[in-house]
Amino acid sequence: MSLPKDYLSYPNRKRGQDIDRYAMRYAPDRKPVSLPGGAALGVAIIVPLEFFMLNPSGKPFKHPGAMATPYPDLRHYTTRDYGNRVGAFRLLRAFRSTGVRATFAVNAALLDRVRPLIDAILEDGHEIAAHGRDTDSIHWGGVDDETETRYVDETRAVFEKADLAPRAWMSPARQQSRQTLDLITAAGFDICLDWETDTVPVSMQTKSGAVAGFPVLNELDDRFLLTTKNHTEADWRDQILEAADMTASEAPRYGAQVFGFTMTPYIAGQPFRMWAVRDILEKLSQREGVMLGAVSELTDAAS
Repeated sequence: MSLPKDYLSYPNRKRGQDIDRYAMRYAPDRKPVSLPGGAALGVAIIVPLEFFMLNPSGKPFKHPGAMATPYPDLRHYTTRDYGNRVGAFRLLRAFRSTGVRATFAVNAALLDRVRPLIDAILEDGHEIAAHGRDTDSIHWGGVDDETETRYVDETRAVFEKADLAPRAWMSPARQQSRQTLDLITAAGFDICLDWETDTVPVSMQTKSGAVAGFPVLNELDDRFLLTTKNHTEADWRDQILEAADMTASEAPRYGAQVFGFTMTPYIAGQPFRMWAVRDILEKLSQREGVMLGAVSELTDAAS
């Protein structure tokens, strides 16, 4: 049986890069940006608050962290529920003790379910970002336009009903289709946390104007490093601090830079990991030339 004639055809292949949302430009060629107080590096901590259902469809794939065993998967479900009931409040106390302002990316389906947690986040002055509808509403290349538009519009509507107007968007599983950026910008979001193209916010073009791509580093993701790669908590801490030191050291060459990383409540908020969380926050707070802030604050400062 021969291969179809279009098997090796890829219409998006072009010189340099396969996407046209932003210009092809390397770090040495960009115009240096600055941060308040002459900071060399801005670091944002993103806390994903996610709604995992007991019976996810798993289409087109299961969200990282979704239920793994046959229904009802109470072991995994209750661990994730523990993160929103207990772990998130531990993280809030750690942020409060070190004066760190974080960005909490919240699934729309979770807003009514954890309103006391949302109120505590707002009372402490943290930023709320939209994390899509829920962990089973995946944006991907095969989703039809009507369905994906409904995902985004329903997410915005739920936040508005809760008297919240987030600027930043993070897709469930940080997955997108080719039109996701167009849809979220049309819905009023001007910052996206799905891409990690650079070490500064990157202006990406959409049908409704520009959206800033703020880099959130998957390589520093707590779930990826601690549960998938099985690194130790000390390894996780050291990699974050080394990333901060290395990136800040490049400021004289490239100008101020930024990056974000996640602290997931059901992972980082476990009791045996809180020492590492506190150590990360304390050491980053004490580092000269490092500015810890919410995503929107750093994006506005570095754009």
